[in-house]
Amino acid sequence: MLAYLVRRLLTTILLVVAVSSAAFIITRLGAGHAIVIELGQPILSQWGSWLAGLTRLDLGTSVYYNSPVAPIVGDRARNTALLATIAFLTALLIGIPPAFVVASRPGSIAARVIRATSLFMLSLPSFVTSLALVMFAARTGWLPAGGLTSSVAGMTFSERAIDVIWHLPLPVLALALPLAATFERLQTQALADALAQPSVRAARARGIPARRIVWRHAGRLAIKSVAGVGGLAFGALLSGSFAVEAVTAWPGLGRLTIEALRYRDLYLVAGCAAAGTTVLALGLLVADLVIAWSDPRVRDDLAGNRVEVPA
Repeated sequence: MLAYLVRRLLTTILLVVAVSSAAFIITRLGAGHAIVIELGQPILSQWGSWLAGLTRLDLGTSVYYNSPVAPIVGDRARNTALLATIAFLTALLIGIPPAFVVASRPGSIAARVIRATSLFMLSLPSFVTSLALVMFAARTGWLPAGGLTSSVAGMTFSERAIDVIWHLPLPVLALALPLAATFERLQTQALADALAQPSVRAARARGIPARRIVWRHAGRLAIKSVAGVGGLAFGALLSGSFAVEAVTAWPGLGRLTIEALRYRDLYLVAGCAAAGTTVLALGLLVADLVIAWSDPRVRDDLAGNRVEVPA
């Protein structure tokens, strides 16, 4: 397992370097004439200097903000991490339990309502959902229509924390609702497949209650499907949802990337790409570890303990 983790971390480093370098070179080639003159270096020389700085976690200086890129990206990444983590957990809480209801009572009215609701949420892009939620907040005044805080000076730490929590529901729901519908569909299908497994049928033949079979035996087998997609979804959320952050004015990594591209801020674009790729790769790694935890065969394979099956 340790060797597997080392390989994945090395792969992550290479992926971050490749993606951020591609973003750097493409932005540099597409930069305006004035920016090229201001940069004043050949593209290969500038790229080499940037790579040397990357080894020291020095991402250069933002032209637009006139400030080092690393703290800017770090601050926005923290905001996106907060939003993405809460949205991901909310999606799990909304999407997973209904799947067990559908799997245990597939022909019931509740199951039909759940499937229809998930289909409706799947058909709505996050952009449309966020717009609808912002309009709802603006009309009712029940929630802030956007932003991270109310920008009131002199707030204490506890007051600021409460203010941030008060601003979370809109962007969280905009991200979580479509993802929750995806989780429900995946988990329902995975549970149906798990219930057909010989081990689950054997448990049913031993007289184990159906609810326990669905929630414990089939549930553990079915978690692999959600974990595989969940890691990718979590990484995508962490790397920043462009539409949701733009509509809800959430100061996260996605919104920062849009600003960097708009102003052709070379080092800021590369820094955003590096941060987004890092969290995406780490999200996939967490998903693989969850799959290994849920399936001893995968865990043994990662540890190098392959079992030879006699012919």
